Order: sequence, then C-alpha cells, then structure tokens
Amino acid sequence: MLDAVSLLNYKVNTVARSLKSKRTLSVGLIAPEIDNVFFMRVARGVEDRLGEEGYSMIVVNARESELREEAALELLLEKQVDGIIAIPSGSRGDHLALALQARVPLVLVDRLVENFTTDAVLVDNREATYRAITRLATGGHRSFGFIGGQPHIFTARERYQGFIQALRDQGIPPREEHLLFGDFHIESGYHLMKNLMEQPDPPRTVMIANYFMHIGVIRYISFQRGQIPPDLYLAAFDNMEFSAVSSVPSLSIAQPIDQIGRHAAERVLQRIQGDNENWPCIERLPTKEITYNDQHHHQP
Repeated sequence: MLDAVSLLNYKVNTVARSLKSKRTLSVGLIAPEIDNVFFMRVARGVEDRLGEEGYSMIVVNARESELREEAALELLLEKQVDGIIAIPSGSRGDHLALALQARVPLVLVDRLVENFTTDAVLVDNREATYRAITRLATGGHRSFGFIGGQPHIFTARERYQGFIQALRDQGIPPREEHLLFGDFHIESGYHLMKNLMEQPDPPRTVMIANYFMHIGVIRYISFQRGQIPPDLYLAAFDNMEFSAVSSVPSLSIAQPIDQIGRHAAERVLQRIQGDNENWPCIERLPTKEITYNDQHHHQP
C-alpha cells in the first residue's frame, strides 16, 4: 500500500545510543509526493536540522492519499519514532490524532487540517497571494486569471481566497471562466493555460498557485512561438529558476523552503525534549516577492 520507505543517515549504533534514553533517535516525515521539489527541499531542511542533534529521518510517501497517510502514520508509530512531521494530504485530520494519543509529538508543515490542532510551520499563503495581486493591480494590471489546485487542499484554498479578496478590494470583478482548477501536475497546468489563452478574451495576468502547474504553463507558452498576448504577465509561487529564463514578465512569491523544514525539525525536537511551552504553536514564516523581466510592465 505504501511506496518504499527510505531511511536517511542511518547509523548502525543508533539503537545502542538510544537505549539509555529509551528513544530511537528517529523522526518520521510523511510527504504527499516525494518527487515534488518543494517537499524534497523541506525534507532536506528537516534532515539537516535533525542530523545536527544525532537524529535520523524516516520518509514515507503518502501520494496525496489520506488512506496512505494513515497507514504511514501507523507504520511510523510501530517503528517507535520519537516524533513525526507531516505534510497532510487532505483536509481532515482525524487519523493524525493517533500520534498525539500515542504521546508522539506531531508537527504539520505547509498545510493545516480541519478539526485538528497541533504544532505547524507554514507561510501565510492567503496574505502572500493577496499582497502580490494587490501589488500588480495597483501597478496597472486589471485582467486576471487563476490556475490552482483543488480547493479542498489547504494551500490551494488559501491562495485562491487571497487572490479573490485582492481583486474585490481593488474593484476588479473575478470572471468565473478565468478561474481554473487542476491536480497540481505539469499536464494540468499546460491544459489549463491552453484553456485560458484560447478564450475569446483571455486574461492578461495569470496567477499560478502551484510549482508543477507553473512548469506546465511555461511549457505551453514555449510551444506557442509568439502566439500568446504580448502583454501577458505571470505570478506564481516559487519556481524562480523557470521565471528567470522565461521571456514572459513575472512575479514570483518565494517561500523560505529550507527554513520551513528546519523550523519544523526544531519544533519537533523541542517537543521530544519535553518542552511543551506554547503548544500548539502555529508558526508562519515570511515570503518575499521577486520580479523577472519586468521593466515597469503595465497593462491598459
């Protein structure tokens, strides 16, 4: 049912070192997609911080499935990990309570879930999107489209809500045909961008709220050979490496991805040591905006 479990930085003497403390000196990381660049970088940040304290990391791929996530959680508890860091796959967290019932510290990353409270490390997705769209609207952009993930996913919903609120506050009515949702994959981004650009009156500024969907958008643009609107402008989360080489002006919302992982590891280590001050702590790290190929780009 589960994908392969990879044990990183495992040392033969881990069990021997942990006998006195009755700890395994291991922390589990449940990721929704281990081939997602964002999640891989979060994992690297977690691993680096855990390694500084002599802890190893067990990674389980839930493949965006709550059933797989529950099985992963049970597996990690069977392995008697000292703590768990999870990037939730769905909107509900009933099964996550298993960790707290077992008195195993649990820290969520990137996403919150309904009716469940524990420590978490993330960015303020709604505010970051709101700020970016407001900046573009006050700079002259008036025609907006949106490409994002399904709203039942926390980050997708937060980014969409920030987008809509910014338009309304700037007096720009959202157009339903310009608001498209997909499945977080490259092909989805490609086809949704194709849908937008083939409309009679396509939007001139497109917000892409996901890394892989942004790649799909860039791929679509690269295949058009000058057929896209000359005043097209993109806004997206992360993906700075693609924005930097694209001919289309863009604004990237950069997340401190490595720091998200390190802060999550720091929090779970704190709880493992028995320090429960300020539990539950919801930590939101700041984002920053970076523009590319934007020579005071304005739209009529």
